[in-house]
Amino acid sequence: MSDRNVHNAGFTPLGITRGSTASNIMANDAKGHGGGVPSGGATSSLQKMGARSSTHSSGFTSSGIAGGSKASSMMSDQARSHGGGVPKGSTVPTIQSVSMGGKGGKC
Repeated sequence: MSDRNVHNAGFTPLGITRGSTASNIMANDAKGHGGGVPSGGATSSLQKMGARSSTHSSGFTSSGIAGGSKASSMMSDQARSHGGGVPKGSTVPTIQSVSMGGKGGKC
């Protein structure tokens, strides 16, 4: 289900769908980074996972982040770099929200 949610949000094997939640996330990501979308950020990570249908296998599941997965490693790294917490709206929570059907990804 999580891969379908990501596709429904507009992160697809053919690219980001015009007018979708994905295009809004990309626009906000670019605005926040001086006009470019950072490698490893929410937009690039979701697009890579959407293109490969690998969201679920990366550990971002429709029931939460899987222990011992790439997603849990990303979450730990992000928490360490922010003093122990994962900032709202940052890469990991954005990917997890879309994977669970939030931010326009609901099936």
